[in-house]
Amino acid sequence: MAVKDYDRLFIGGEWVSPHSTRTIEVVSPSTEEVVARVPDADEADVDAAVAAARTAFEGGPWREMTPADRGAILTRVAETITSEMVDMAETISTEMGSPVSWAQLGQVLAPTMVFNYYAGLASTFSFDEVRTGVLNPEVLVTKEPVGVVGAIAPWNVPLFIASAKLAPALVAGCTVVFKPAPETPLDAFRLAEIFADAGLPRGVLSVLPAGREVGEHLVTHPGVDKVSFTGSSAAGRRIGGLCGERLKRCTLELGGKSAAIILDDADLTSTLANLLPNAMMNNGQACIAQTRILAPRGRYDEVVDALVEKVKAMPVGDPLDPATEVGPLVAGRQRERVEGYLRSGEEQGAKVAVGGGRPAGLDRGYYVEPTVFTGVDNSMKIAQEEIFGPVLVVIPYEGDAEAVTIANDSDYGLCGSVWTADNDRGLGIARRVRTGTYMLNTPVPIDFATPFGGYKSSGIGREFGPEGLEIFLEKKSIALPGGYSPAL
Repeated sequence: MAVKDYDRLFIGGEWVSPHSTRTIEVVSPSTEEVVARVPDADEADVDAAVAAARTAFEGGPWREMTPADRGAILTRVAETITSEMVDMAETISTEMGSPVSWAQLGQVLAPTMVFNYYAGLASTFSFDEVRTGVLNPEVLVTKEPVGVVGAIAPWNVPLFIASAKLAPALVAGCTVVFKPAPETPLDAFRLAEIFADAGLPRGVLSVLPAGREVGEHLVTHPGVDKVSFTGSSAAGRRIGGLCGERLKRCTLELGGKSAAIILDDADLTSTLANLLPNAMMNNGQACIAQTRILAPRGRYDEVVDALVEKVKAMPVGDPLDPATEVGPLVAGRQRERVEGYLRSGEEQGAKVAVGGGRPAGLDRGYYVEPTVFTGVDNSMKIAQEEIFGPVLVVIPYEGDAEAVTIANDSDYGLCGSVWTADNDRGLGIARRVRTGTYMLNTPVPIDFATPFGGYKSSGIGREFGPEGLEIFLEKKSIALPGGYSPAL
């Protein structure tokens, strides 16, 4: 696998010279070395991309194509990504430190599933429906593309989040200006090449890696009709406010602090085998990570001992080594952030049962030991705030009702799980926990055919499933004269 430099931006389907000479250095989090350089887009590049997207939306062929024809392009994109799965996984691991064995599944295979799902949905989704009216004999309810979309993705699962935004937006007939995070531009540029080769018309897609200020320019641009953002809750509040001021449509998929409830009848061997990969996935840099482990007080020590044994055995090291389960964090600033939470946990009285520092022998790279805190009260900072690193907290509870109370005692509501020998009991708890996604005795947190999103500070709107397509569509009602039935 070899990463490459780029000296041009993908604007309106063409590779063009950037407006400025600024560049982004892509730094390997395992070696701390620069592995590639790409242009750093500025506001003028955004203006050019939005203008191209507007022209393509208003006058190009994209909106006039059938949804099935638009879906066929997604199928070709998925086929190419599948053929390059190993290389693309290694690129993402090099960019942001994801263990390559997990990256092939979570970072690359999952996006192909998303593209294929929406390619299939394009042929079955009802864009037009005739309803019997109250005041009119019949009314045509039609769903039309919302327009030009500004899509902004973070660095943790870059290709996956790109697929979650691009696939439904493109099937809907929208045009898109996509801003990947500056830490992970390489996979985004390769995706642009793949779309161009798949026959995407000119103007439909632009890819502009850039920082926060340029992202804000994209959000506030008058030529952008909708914003789709994934990232922190703090950034989401800012973007939501800017969109609200402008009455601009927006979807926000934000942070999480998910609680995994282990009930007193759970089998620990099978529970931890299924739970731990979701707790430590992607080095803990996942919004759906199950980082709050709620254990019954009567089995608390048993849960801690079993969890510590498994965490202690997790190989930490080079993300390109298939044996690695925990790689480095994305950047030095992220390691400093996580280390601040480690200090906070001890200062507030929690105990480190395993980990708590930097791994021995890994002097280079932004590594943090997989860590388990015990003696945690849910009011502690490490239990309330999203750490975004390989740090778990184990919280005791008495009875199902308290477990639900603790799970709900959070600003977030994105994901969660319950583990029990009694599925009916578990389903009762699942219904009472206020999150948008939940797992009952299963290790799969997201199904691409069903809505994904959060309650409370975890966001606004839903991605995936038909709901993920609906957010890129505007609904129009057309009253019809009596005796007329349009061809659909």
